[in-house]
Amino acid sequence: MEIYLDNSATTRPSDAAVRAAREAMESIFGNPSALHDKGIDAGELLDRSRKAVAGVINAAPAEVYFTGSGTVANNTAVFGAAAALKNSGRRVVTTALEHPSVAECVKRLETEGFEVIRLKPDTYGRFSLEEFENAVDGSTVLVSVMAVNNELGTVNPVGKLKAVMKSRGCPGLLHVDAVQAFGKMPLDPGRSGIDLLSVSAHKIHGIKGAGALYIRRGVKIRPYILGGGQESGLCSGTEAMPAIAAFGAACGELQTAKDLKAVTLLRDSFLRRLSAVPGVYVNSPDDALPYIVNISVPGVPSQIMVNALSEEGIYISAGSACKRGHRSEVIQAVGLPAFRADSAVRISLSRFNTAGDLEACAAALESVVKRIKIRN
Repeated sequence: MEIYLDNSATTRPSDAAVRAAREAMESIFGNPSALHDKGIDAGELLDRSRKAVAGVINAAPAEVYFTGSGTVANNTAVFGAAAALKNSGRRVVTTALEHPSVAECVKRLETEGFEVIRLKPDTYGRFSLEEFENAVDGSTVLVSVMAVNNELGTVNPVGKLKAVMKSRGCPGLLHVDAVQAFGKMPLDPGRSGIDLLSVSAHKIHGIKGAGALYIRRGVKIRPYILGGGQESGLCSGTEAMPAIAAFGAACGELQTAKDLKAVTLLRDSFLRRLSAVPGVYVNSPDDALPYIVNISVPGVPSQIMVNALSEEGIYISAGSACKRGHRSEVIQAVGLPAFRADSAVRISLSRFNTAGDLEACAAALESVVKRIKIRN
């Protein structure tokens, strides 16, 4: 038996994504910049894939730029916006819970003379809109806030931020890291006033090696990856067509509203089952994106729980896969007491998970708790 419940780290590629990648490697393998027939075929595949990604967020294909990953998309957005607008101000507003691919970028900006305001979260990872309003001003050139926290599942009010920015006379760009939200909840950056939005293929059953950055029409940022001018000069380097083709195929399979409803039912049933296990704390808020469930079992350290379930063929995580071996900075930032922070684990779902998967996970978790207590 194998039950995969670490979908926030990466997802199993769908059959359609694998077929698309294979076709791009075996048949449509030309460079999309080349002018012969093989290149033209690859260019048409690139266009179809761009249209598929754009359709998920109701964007125009010309507003979508392919990158090598969600991390590259985030770096391009943060550094590109800061470089483009640095003469208008030097303030950057973000949160204390951002993914390292944003958090490390703003740390770099601090060393270059930017003032960084990090909004403090409550114990569920939420930040105050009032605090946000006080943080943005006429010198703010960039706001970068994730749509969904990758460890807690907290959904941030990104659709309300642009209106607050305008009310404060803020000239800055609004960047949203939507890697955990893309394809899992409704997103319409155009309607929400979002200027820049980052997404990733391997979180939605594509394959690793492709991400994308939405840039609202009319917004200009400065590229930091230079070379042959691919992706309209924004992210140079020959496009990774197998990964991009798989990305487009994965987007074509998305049924966001239907999948969200089904996963919500699974999550709710799972939480009811866990409520019967003594000592389990739920760290995710009640209104979290249902694809992510973060819990603590005091007395059972995170890695011991991960290892014990792995031995049973059930795969969960102790936090962000991008910070392997480190205590979760997110869990520390929200101020959970040590006995919960040290035992926090993340169980993350996909549309391929079943009620049986979650029942088996809950039963295995309960068994681990009993064994640890008996041993102690």
